[in-house]
Amino acid sequence: MLRLLSTLVLLAGLALGVGLWVGAGRAEGPTVEIHQPTRFIGQIGQFEASVDTGNGELLALTAHLTQGELSIPLFSLATPEQATVNQESESRFRVTRALTREDYLELSQGPATVVVEATRAVLFGLRQATSTAQHDIVARFEPPRLSVVSSLHYVNLGGAEVIVYRVTPPDAESGVRVADLRFPGYPASAAGVEGADESLRVSTFALLHDQELNSPMRLYARDEAGNEAEIDFDHRVFPRRFRRSRIPLSDRFLSQVVPEIVERSEELRRVAMPPDAGLLEQYLAINGGLRQLNRDRLLGLAAETAETKLWSEPFRQLGNSQVESGFADYRTYVYDGRDVDQQVHLGFDLAATANVPIASANAGRVIFADYFGIYGNCVIVDHGLGLQSLYAHLSSLDVQVGDAVTAETVLGRSGTTGLAGGDHLHFAMLLHGRPVTPMEWWDPNWIEDRINRKLRAVN
Repeated sequence: MLRLLSTLVLLAGLALGVGLWVGAGRAEGPTVEIHQPTRFIGQIGQFEASVDTGNGELLALTAHLTQGELSIPLFSLATPEQATVNQESESRFRVTRALTREDYLELSQGPATVVVEATRAVLFGLRQATSTAQHDIVARFEPPRLSVVSSLHYVNLGGAEVIVYRVTPPDAESGVRVADLRFPGYPASAAGVEGADESLRVSTFALLHDQELNSPMRLYARDEAGNEAEIDFDHRVFPRRFRRSRIPLSDRFLSQVVPEIVERSEELRRVAMPPDAGLLEQYLAINGGLRQLNRDRLLGLAAETAETKLWSEPFRQLGNSQVESGFADYRTYVYDGRDVDQQVHLGFDLAATANVPIASANAGRVIFADYFGIYGNCVIVDHGLGLQSLYAHLSSLDVQVGDAVTAETVLGRSGTTGLAGGDHLHFAMLLHGRPVTPMEWWDPNWIEDRINRKLRAVN
């Protein structure tokens, strides 16, 4: 009886072992995800993949580029070399490696496949489970091609200009680079050119008030494979003299503007300031630190631009208004006989009667209508293709975010909110979030010559 029982236990153990062995042979391998490349691979690129081994040890991980019978190694866990392997959790690993054309010289242009294979231990390391992931891509090694279509590119310091050009392939990111700033191009059809083919692009760019007159200006393009190209285009730059002024600060003015901004501006809490700061210290924090935070936010709001041109007529200046301060005025602030701060005024201060209705300067869509730091009650209207207008110091707001407006739409009424010493409108034109002179956009002759003429010429 005991011998029979022992035999049955042995048989059961064998059956269990066989079951575990067979089950381990059917176990799934690691979970593999290929993150990069996504669609293309070019002169430069990156390989990135993640693997999750579950409850097993990662034994092997390899990656290859395949094309027909060709197989090019990208990564091996045994010899990681230039790759970076990060352990994101107990079981998850991420592999990243920069790629250049030299890593796959044998690869030809055309379809290719990224193949990643991973192996993990199962059944206490007695068996292994392997899984394979693959992702189809296209190898593209030729740089984009650029050609200039428009002519007579005249750029004023602090002003804007338009260029029409072609880029191939059409899906390449492109535009104008001015020094280290990039101004993207848009399909000419979005700018109103009927029947434009998909390679035709329009870019509005600027030479900012604080850039060098000899700043390099070039067309650039970068396709999805990472291939890049740049070409020169003919242009002339014209200098501009900006006014310098001295602004006296009085205790009355400080007590008028500072408390409201301190109370209403959440961003001011990010500006370093002593807890016992007086009115002057608070004002300097507002005029400097908060001003910069507001400008940074304008760059963020620029991303909300429409992908099509929303305006048609020249922009309108506030009716019957007098210019109190011009664009790019260099201001020195004086308190109690000493210079305490310097800033640049990047808009126009326009004064009419108090509490005057403020209409939009052109057709567009409201992307901001709220209290906005140094600008007080503020409205920003997007006109599409990176162009926006700003209306500050309003006493009231009559529009909401998302509202479509015309040149007759009242946005609010003039006032003294924010850093305003008296009732007026601070008006600014923004190109991709960066201030440019409004004078050009108010000028019908400039609109005709710098924009409309070029767009008509390609029809």
